[in-house]
Amino acid sequence: MRTEDKSIATAKANKKIYRGTGRRKNAIAAVVLKPGSGKRVINGREFTEYFHSDVQNMIANLPFAILGNAEEWDVEVTARGGGIAGQMGAVRLGIARALVNNDETVKPVLKKEGLMTRDSRVVERKKFGRKKARKRFQFSKR
Repeated sequence: MRTEDKSIATAKANKKIYRGTGRRKNAIAAVVLKPGSGKRVINGREFTEYFHSDVQNMIANLPFAILGNAEEWDVEVTARGGGIAGQMGAVRLGIARALVNNDETVKPVLKKEGLMTRDSRVVERKKFGRKKARKRFQFSKR
């Protein structure tokens, strides 16, 4: 191995990345955490641009808010499927899982806040003979 190859390998070893996958409803988010300056990108756009309201942005970044280390990590997310609300929940779970991959000692703190649990609620299917999943057509005696 040449010396320049060794230096590249050393640089890659120093720049660890941590991955986490989050799911919610039909949304899936693949999260990559890198040590950095606090840059947040989802599908090539900034978090504030992608999640339009401050509440959505706050919920997606909740694991960082609890641990207080938001400025230490660059976040790169690929989210697909579902809608904005589902993707927001998937990103939150993915970030929490990636942080646990980095440091196992934060798992009890995140678990206590309910961030390590996948929200398994999905939309109930529509049944035949009904207007929606549970709603019925109006009954008339005549």
